[in-house]
Amino acid sequence: MEIVVVIIAIAVIAVAVAVIVRSRQSQRTPAAAPPPRDPFAPEDSTFGDPRTIRVGDMVEYLGQRLFVRGSLRLREGGYQWSEHFLDDIEGTRRWLSVEEDPDLEVVLWTELKGTDLQPSEKTLTHDGVEYRREEHGTAQFASEGTTGLGTSGRVEYVDFAGPKGSYLAFERFDGGEWEVGLGELVPSGTLTVYPGSDAAQS
Repeated sequence: MEIVVVIIAIAVIAVAVAVIVRSRQSQRTPAAAPPPRDPFAPEDSTFGDPRTIRVGDMVEYLGQRLFVRGSLRLREGGYQWSEHFLDDIEGTRRWLSVEEDPDLEVVLWTELKGTDLQPSEKTLTHDGVEYRREEHGTAQFASEGTTGLGTSGRVEYVDFAGPKGSYLAFERFDGGEWEVGLGELVPSGTLTVYPGSDAAQS
């Protein structure tokens, strides 16, 4: 009987010693350093990530708040981007394009009416600014919310780039008339995204 008690006591002591040794080793082991992160990554910004914009959200840019009424999700091959139509109280048609190529680029567009510009030239001039043709393609789109378009379709586009983050773009949906827009690059950190009530609950 005494031998059994001794064996049990030795086992208890061995377990206690093992626990103490492991505890001290864990205290001496330095914590793994966090992986390097981009301090300007959109997901780390308190202003919200433009890539998550959806119908019902509100965006603020240069003191102006605009509601997202509709969105287009566009795809050309393996390349994807979005266009978000904004509710402008002045009645001007405006939209945001959000794309990664490979860096995140957000552009605010304003419809250009009453122009005879056509996308057939390599360079175009509007209000004394020269724009050079960058790309031309055709994409498939899916529509969400209020866009004035069907639920899906095809869009042809021609993009021109000007100085200091200015753009001129042409789009025609399902073979219709060309629509023209003037764009300005939205600098990182200047656009605030407020999720709509549905987005905040999801």
